Amino acid sequence: MNTKIWLSSPHMGTNEFKNVNEAFDTNWIAPLGPHVDGFERDLAEFLGEGVHVAALSSGTAALHLALIMLGVQAGDEVICQSMTFSASANPIAYQGATPVFVDSEALTWNMSPELLETAIEDRISKGKMPKAIIVVHLYGMPAEMDRIMAIADRFAIPVVEDAAEALGSTYKGRKLGTFGAMSILSFNGNKIITTSGGGALVSNNEAYIKQARFLATQARDAAPHYQHSHIGYNYRMSNICAAIGRGQMDVLSDRVQQRRANYTFYREELATIPAIQFAEEPNEDFYSNRWLSTVLVDNTQGVSREDIRLALERENIETRPLWKPMHLQPVFADSPYYGDGTSERLFDKGLCLPSGSNMSDEERERVLQAIKDCFAR
Repeated sequence: MNTKIWLSSPHMGTNEFKNVNEAFDTNWIAPLGPHVDGFERDLAEFLGEGVHVAALSSGTAALHLALIMLGVQAGDEVICQSMTFSASANPIAYQGATPVFVDSEALTWNMSPELLETAIEDRISKGKMPKAIIVVHLYGMPAEMDRIMAIADRFAIPVVEDAAEALGSTYKGRKLGTFGAMSILSFNGNKIITTSGGGALVSNNEAYIKQARFLATQARDAAPHYQHSHIGYNYRMSNICAAIGRGQMDVLSDRVQQRRANYTFYREELATIPAIQFAEEPNEDFYSNRWLSTVLVDNTQGVSREDIRLALERENIETRPLWKPMHLQPVFADSPYYGDGTSERLFDKGLCLPSGSNMSDEERERVLQAIKDCFAR
């Protein structure tokens, strides 16, 4: 059998091992330590805009803490993009709140500003002012942040950016993750850089970050004994994971270019197949890290998304359908939803292609040939 081609596998540089060895040599194995501090500085410097960063155990933990600090409680409502991974919506449920799902628009596949405005106005008319808006930058593509932030500001609703897939992407030259009241990053093993597992909370408001660090370390009060006046969480990143992350930051710019090169390869080599469409950057304001290269397959041409997925699976090539929208998930079946069918169409036709920054030319050619074979039959 052919060797496995993964959808998005970790890609180590040269300094990660050195940093981890240094942590072992100095016995900084316990949670926290100098690499955590350094990783937070590295991220803040990369993102700019005067942000502060708390390195955490996951992006989900970061989003949970963001909602806590925004005062989201049982009975509240939080607006959330429907087309996303469940980790964007689960922390709403952790707080006993109700997610209100908003559909995508067709250009970026992210939250529709028009439907966002409709949702807010309708919830207010029902006596429910949303406590927060969670907007997701899918697959590294920036959402229409100017329009979304203008709507959020008009209604005085804080925005939390889910930039888990979008480190290195920009909107109008500004790094994603610096627009909202808070934002979250993910360093899961399949992300553009990884700490094995981990995430971060980002904000211009230093008080938010200080409070996040406090809550993430079991909310221990300043006392010689263990005393707690708040419910806390075990959400901090370990020094070992941060040591990996610092090495990954050294190669982040390279990883963005390698991911974008994968996208360019697929787009150019599949241009002769009209049934395959790509998610283009709408204009020069949008710069995607191309975390995953994604396509839409027009099944009226005789080949479906699922035909391609199964054909590549037989060749030991991993692909994945686009995210199944949250409003279609059984666990959220009773949640309010405002949409026009866009995310459902994307899910029906969309496929994520192998996009790792460590893909070889031979592997990309294997993927390309397997796709072309589907249309040659």
